[in-house]
Amino acid sequence: MKQKKILVINGHPDKESYNYALANAYKKGVKKSTAILKEINIRDLDFNPNLQFGYRKRTELEPDLLEAQEKLKWADHIVWIYPVWWGSVPAIMKGFLDRVLLPGFAFKKREGSVWWDKFFTGKTARLICTLDQPPWFYSLINGSPSHKAMKRLTMNFIGVKSVKITSIGPLRLSKDSFRTNWLKKVERLGEKNA
Repeated sequence: MKQKKILVINGHPDKESYNYALANAYKKGVKKSTAILKEINIRDLDFNPNLQFGYRKRTELEPDLLEAQEKLKWADHIVWIYPVWWGSVPAIMKGFLDRVLLPGFAFKKREGSVWWDKFFTGKTARLICTLDQPPWFYSLINGSPSHKAMKRLTMNFIGVKSVKITSIGPLRLSKDSFRTNWLKKVERLGEKNA
């Protein structure tokens, strides 16, 4: 049986954040299985998050981004862990997405067509997001903008069809028992996803 290849990407800029604890819990779960694990902590990468010229002119990729692309190609299952800030992802994570998921790497527009080829078909993904509001409120009242952006407009756009979402909140003012319980759930998720 083929070993599953799992890539954990942490989009939080603070290594002392609860998101790092969640990433460690998920990795702990994966390590209980036979899956192979790699990770990317976006905060540790040396790169300019600004796509300076848009898609008009190519900006050369830094070595850390080239390595990140190799890991993304390698993975069967991509796990994104990040906080939802202002209904979106942290700026450094958005910069990572802009710089790494480029035409020719993650997708290719078809000549004379509105359609495109998706290069990440066959992969799966999970989004693990922390919120300062209850997940039901984020969904029903605010429409889950970051979930839609990451699932539909990013992962689905490049061909990742199966994207599951784990929303954890409200994190602000939460008790230690709430956080500890979620760390256990995420560890089990890591073991199950592997």
